[in-house]
Amino acid sequence: MLRKLLKYDLKWIYKELIVFYLLALTFSAIGRSLGLIQNSIVFSIASGVTIGIAVGMLLGSLVNCMLRLWSRFLKSLYKDEAYLTHTLPVEKKTVYTSKVITAIITLFTTVIVILACLAICFYSQANMQMLKESLEIVETTYNIDMIAVLFLMAIIILTELVFIVLLGYVGIIIGHRANKHKILYSVITGYVGYMITQIASLLVVFLFGILNPQVMNLISTTQMLDVDIIKYMLLGATGLYIVYNIIFYIIGKKQLEKGVNVE
Repeated sequence: MLRKLLKYDLKWIYKELIVFYLLALTFSAIGRSLGLIQNSIVFSIASGVTIGIAVGMLLGSLVNCMLRLWSRFLKSLYKDEAYLTHTLPVEKKTVYTSKVITAIITLFTTVIVILACLAICFYSQANMQMLKESLEIVETTYNIDMIAVLFLMAIIILTELVFIVLLGYVGIIIGHRANKHKILYSVITGYVGYMITQIASLLVVFLFGILNPQVMNLISTTQMLDVDIIKYMLLGATGLYIVYNIIFYIIGKKQLEKGVNVE
């Protein structure tokens, strides 16, 4: 049943999201093609405008992805479609798991499309050489593998996006326990959850700073961070968001299993 739920959730999300993907890819390709035309001010301007539109579509695809995930969650669990969802021979935790997996898949593909479009728009031998030289300088200075660093940063971005969506899910579940102003309470709940996690993150950094004073060099512009500290910070951020995702997944599942009030 989980597979069928995933199928319908993904189909609903991608129905509109794929349009943003195609527009972003199309404008990226057009902008790059116009930019290849040499010695033409008109085509250079047109290329810049088109690439600007492509970047706008990329931002739109990310925002649209998150909004549609929350909208799908709301419609299928609390609106008219909820009557069908709750009559299915499936546990609420399975329904919730489907929403979470859908979020991970769609956010991952959105990030991939964004990276692909940026590569189409800005890839060139000169840019790649400049990027390579910049990475080599950082690698030489810190004696650190930049490929591993970039990989960790990508994971951090993805896990943070999933974390924001899960905050929205939990906010919707708790907010819709109210008798009125359900959306307002949902937003407030999500915001409170976000603030709690940020305070918790600051406490973790503070405690880590007590154990290792070099962490406090983050606020100094005259001292260079030790490479091990950089690695620990990146790994710590990755681990922290993974822990947050697990916590909010469990909270959302437990709260949903308590029942829902269909509107």
